Amino acid sequence: MVEERGHKQSAIPRRPRIRRAFDRRFALMFMVMLTIAAGNTALQSVLPALGRSLGVADSAVAAAFSVSALLWVIAAPFWANRSDRYGRRLMILLGMGGFCVSLATCGLFLAAGINGWISGSAAFLLFIMARLIYGTFGSAAPPAVQAIVAGETTREERTRALTLIASAFGLGTILGPAIAPYLLLGHIGEIEIGLAGPAFVFTLFGIAMFLTVRTMLPEDRATPLGGHGGTTGYPSIGGQGTGASVRGATAPKGGIKVSYFDRRIRGWMIAGLVMGHAQAMTGQAIGFLVIDRLNLPPSQALEPTGIVLMMGAGTALLAQWGIIPTLNLAPRALVLVGLVFAAAGTVMTGFATSLYGIATGYALASLGFGFTRPGFTAGSSLAVGPAAQGSVAGKVTSVNGASFVLGPSIGVGLYGLWHSLPYLIAAVGCVALFAYCWFALQEPDEQEVAAFDDPVI
Repeated sequence: MVEERGHKQSAIPRRPRIRRAFDRRFALMFMVMLTIAAGNTALQSVLPALGRSLGVADSAVAAAFSVSALLWVIAAPFWANRSDRYGRRLMILLGMGGFCVSLATCGLFLAAGINGWISGSAAFLLFIMARLIYGTFGSAAPPAVQAIVAGETTREERTRALTLIASAFGLGTILGPAIAPYLLLGHIGEIEIGLAGPAFVFTLFGIAMFLTVRTMLPEDRATPLGGHGGTTGYPSIGGQGTGASVRGATAPKGGIKVSYFDRRIRGWMIAGLVMGHAQAMTGQAIGFLVIDRLNLPPSQALEPTGIVLMMGAGTALLAQWGIIPTLNLAPRALVLVGLVFAAAGTVMTGFATSLYGIATGYALASLGFGFTRPGFTAGSSLAVGPAAQGSVAGKVTSVNGASFVLGPSIGVGLYGLWHSLPYLIAAVGCVALFAYCWFALQEPDEQEVAAFDDPVI
């Protein structure tokens, strides 16, 4: 029996030690991405209520995230290149450090406004300055995370592993708004923390991740580095992963440059820009819509807002993780089907007067955008050959980033004119884009794609 047991034990294949070490690092990298996304969207979900309670203009709330998104779009490619030069570990620590410093200072400035130490306007101006830290330095971590995964996986494993890492951003858009209502800290002594609580709690999460990375991730500056990371879209409400980061990280280095106006991708770029703005406009205004339509005081709006945002993010991820792989639709079909759902959902949201109506409409719209964004990404990628993949991935990420720079301010500005206006404008944009895409978008022809190795204007 002993010999038999020993024989059975020896027959069990043992996983290589290097693979077990990578599995631990992979889990750590997943948590880094999840923390960055969840912390940002948790703060986004409470900010409309914070703005109303401090008496600042709704446009200031939108500006707080627009400037952060702008800096993210500018800084992400810079840090992606520095990751290749100075090491992944350093860039991840820089990103997590920026995340922690930004959230901590955001919390301090908001708490100062809540307690009346400074005016609400001053608190929000300082808050916007603190958000600049997040946009500038928080974007350093995701490309380095991708580079670690890309460098330690085989070609067959790489796309799946990077897709799982990218899904952490999508999961963060659910978890952030879901737990934010439970992170209100009340009073600490005579100091009221209240709505600033999520900023402080996620600061602690960020510090824990910073220390874990510093302890568990080995120094790599003196080691030849394999793999590279693509620029990652700004983690935002309604901003589930686009797949562009995966394309960028798996694309070969170098390659040819492709213009935004290249006839192969021009239609896809237009589609991405319009649908991205429609999604960003409606997502940023949703917190204000919940407060106004349900006639709630700001402090009581967090749970219903969290429910609406969770349903929206959940249906978008359901589309990307479940429905799309099952239906196996082509990119053009994904965009067209998604635009139908998005148009219907935005109209429903714009006229809803109950929590059920707002949540259902927003979920339907998010389901549509959950179809369109992967369709836009895949269609752009399939329209060109292997040598242009890196260039196209960068343009896809830039288009998505531009949407979340301008879209929130446009949406909140329209909301100030009429509460239903951003949703109706988004619906009209989706209908018009459907008509354009019906004629302008074509499924890529493999022979034609293979024939082009140079930009075509």
